[in-house]
Amino acid sequence: MEEQNQNQPHLDIELSEEIAEGVYSNLAVITHSQSEFIIDFIKIMPGVPKARVKSRVLLTPQHAKRLLKALAENVNKFEQLNGKIKDIENPFPMNFGGPTAQA
Repeated sequence: MEEQNQNQPHLDIELSEEIAEGVYSNLAVITHSQSEFIIDFIKIMPGVPKARVKSRVLLTPQHAKRLLKALAENVNKFEQLNGKIKDIENPFPMNFGGPTAQA
C-alpha cells in the first residue's frame, strides 16, 4: 500500500469554510452534450411547487464516468457496513408525505 502512495503525486486540496458547509440537495438532474455532463443539484421543499437549483457541476465525460465508478464503490462500501439502502419507488411526492402547508 505504501508503494502506491509513493508513486502517486501529492495533491494539495484547499477547502474553504463556506464550501465545507456543503449544500443540501434531495434531487439531481443530469444533462449532457458530446463534450460535458451537467449535474444540477436541487432542493425541493414540501408544499412548495417551485424548486431551486442549489449547485451546478460540469464534468467531462471521462470525469463523469470516474464519478459514477467512485460513487458506486462508495455506495457498496456503505451498504456493506450499514445494510442495503432502501430504494423508494416515488421519491418526491409534492407533499413529501407530511401535512400540507396552510396560511
